[in-house]
Amino acid sequence: MLRTSSCILKLTRVVLSHKPCALFIIIFVFVSLAYQKLYWGIGEDPKSSVPTSSLSAEMSCAHYVPSALDMAGGPSPSTGNVFFVETSEQTAPSYLFSCSVESAARTHPASRVVVLMKGLAKGNVRLPKHWAFSLLSCFPNVEILPLDLKELFSGTPLKRWYLWPLRQWEPHFLPNLSDACRIVLMWKFGGIYLDTDFIVLKNLHNLTNALGIQDDRELNGAFLSFEAKHKFMELCMQDFVQNYNGWAWGHQGPELLTRVFKKWCSIRTIKSMSCKGVSALAQEVVYPIPWQDWKKLFGAVSALELQKLLKNTYAVHIWNKLSHRTKLEIPSQALLAQLYSQFCPATYAKMKQDSEELSRRAV
Repeated sequence: MLRTSSCILKLTRVVLSHKPCALFIIIFVFVSLAYQKLYWGIGEDPKSSVPTSSLSAEMSCAHYVPSALDMAGGPSPSTGNVFFVETSEQTAPSYLFSCSVESAARTHPASRVVVLMKGLAKGNVRLPKHWAFSLLSCFPNVEILPLDLKELFSGTPLKRWYLWPLRQWEPHFLPNLSDACRIVLMWKFGGIYLDTDFIVLKNLHNLTNALGIQDDRELNGAFLSFEAKHKFMELCMQDFVQNYNGWAWGHQGPELLTRVFKKWCSIRTIKSMSCKGVSALAQEVVYPIPWQDWKKLFGAVSALELQKLLKNTYAVHIWNKLSHRTKLEIPSQALLAQLYSQFCPATYAKMKQDSEELSRRAV
């Protein structure tokens, strides 16, 4: 006890004798912790609070796994993987997370859909008890695995970047870590990378060596599709390290991809095009709803309007950072509700079940 008091006294003296420096350090640590807590909180769905750890009898695998998947007997080794990454410690997937993986599994029955989660204990063969893990385990092509960051970054320019001791205290560490993971995955293994706030409508494998335009100014890396060891991804890894700025939101993500693509194609402005074997896809392909119009996801649309809107669309980005606190009525004619219903019906059934249970409790 005396030793603890002595340490506190010494620490107090150091802080008082270095007021400006100490104040800066305290503020920096506080802001970093607050930001990371906020970022982790985005993955939490406030509407998925019903304490159901597994699927109910009404939500059996036999009922919800498509027969095409069941008959396939698992993915084919000749097709590329579809990757999802969770870089926070979260192990309680939201409805949207579940829908993203389910929709990818349904549209890519011959591919391994690999979900890498930092929060899973390495070497533990059992997943945490949660309805989303139970549901996704119904799909024979879905694999949920621990994310080993040291192993992932080994043999790449990002190894030294990741191992810097103070890296985790940067204000945008988690999004930057996510940006790093996706470009390394594409370079090392190839295949498709998707953020966990996408709903996939069609098979994406014919969109090879491609990324999407999010607006008239920038590309976005929420969807990437590349062959392994592609030179474009190698340049992205080099730019990540050489032009690193951990204090600017998006500098290591959309801005990085935009910088590299402009150099790759020797252009000044972004437009839908292909050059040197890499394609910048039109906005409607994977970002049909611009981030500025994310509220349209919660507006009612007719079936005809939905069909017209998604005619040339392969996947829809839901912009979870902006939309995650907006209540979605289930069932409803909202665009997002219809996407859930059509492209991840098992997740949608769970949402309906939870909504009905909450309504009964409120009576």
